[in-house]
Amino acid sequence: MSNSITRALIGAALLSASFAHQALAETTLNALFMAQAAYSEADVRAMTEAFSKANPDIKVNLEFVPYEGLHDKTVLAQGSGGGYDVVLFDVIWPAEYASNNVLVDVSARITDEMKKGVLPGAWTTVQYDGKSYGMPWILDTKYLFYNKEILEKAGITAPPKTWDELAAQAKTIKDKGLLATPIAWSWAQAEAAICDYTTLVSAYGGDFLKDGKPAFQSGGGLDALNYMVSSYTSGLTNPNSKEFLEEDVRKVFENGEAAFALNWTYMYNLANAGADSKVAGKVGVVPAPGVAGKSEVSAVNGSMGLGITSVSQHPDEAWKYIEFMTSQATQNQYAKLSLPIWASSYEDPAVTKGQEELIGAAKLGLAAMYPRPTTPKYQELSTALQQAIQEALLGQSSAEDALKSAADNSGL
Repeated sequence: MSNSITRALIGAALLSASFAHQALAETTLNALFMAQAAYSEADVRAMTEAFSKANPDIKVNLEFVPYEGLHDKTVLAQGSGGGYDVVLFDVIWPAEYASNNVLVDVSARITDEMKKGVLPGAWTTVQYDGKSYGMPWILDTKYLFYNKEILEKAGITAPPKTWDELAAQAKTIKDKGLLATPIAWSWAQAEAAICDYTTLVSAYGGDFLKDGKPAFQSGGGLDALNYMVSSYTSGLTNPNSKEFLEEDVRKVFENGEAAFALNWTYMYNLANAGADSKVAGKVGVVPAPGVAGKSEVSAVNGSMGLGITSVSQHPDEAWKYIEFMTSQATQNQYAKLSLPIWASSYEDPAVTKGQEELIGAAKLGLAAMYPRPTTPKYQELSTALQQAIQEALLGQSSAEDALKSAADNSGL
């Protein structure tokens, strides 16, 4: 073979290697997250930066939207030709996303180590019809937060164990002139209200569906909405709760304007140790209460997962990113705003230090997590229920009539 041919072949090989390297260096993932509750935007950016340092051949473009925009952004992007590779999804969406081919089945990618190490309840976040559509990432439920100082001033020695006790304690606080409206909830016409409602449905032993048909319009479902209406009309609940999302509840509580608030894990460290909090060091947390004779505690499954979309051109790299974000090392490092999905993390002093009270509440709350209904028509059902809750709170119809109307308009 002549030298010129050899040189040409070597040159071609080098050029090919160079192009291969460039192609490798240019794998770009688009990832969609939410800008509220759980991990902060700064946390997600820091985690992603650490991933990029470990994987310099993969670039990740991050986009953050409010929770309320997460579902529609994900679904609309599917048909736009671009779309996302990795998306954050709520526990309520796998049925719809699986049925409509939004997420890919990743069951074969989940290792035995993952199966054994992750808390059993966390897997329900990403599963539908026996398949897994991602990795659980945010393990969350709503807890009852309380202001220790206000309870002490009111002569209350322990936080409430039942929802009736909560109302009674709030009335004591109101009657003593400590706070005009002692309870804050997130009851805006949004998914947040459904999470509070579900917590109460779980306490009252209600059902959302029976044999695939609505069952929330009677029994525990009706008891739950009647409790909400009673708390609202009695003046014990902040009247702005009907417009509040979780961040509004956090701000009200941090300003010392609520004795009690229902919210996600992330509020604990922000309220109890945050520089802007007026109640730092005074925050107590317990599982959401139960109902005498029906439940000890109550909890909604508010967990979320990370999945690969069916339009992703880079599923292997996307999975690599998901593995990193959901890894025990990453989760332990950022355990102050969202508790890890890994069982052994709860024995790690680095995770538990400074939040022993929260982890004590989590052991009970996470074990009692109650699911919102699993149905591909979840969005229709949720919208109908959100409207029913608003109508009942505003006195536009009775709780019973509002829920009957929601059942008729649920699409089920």
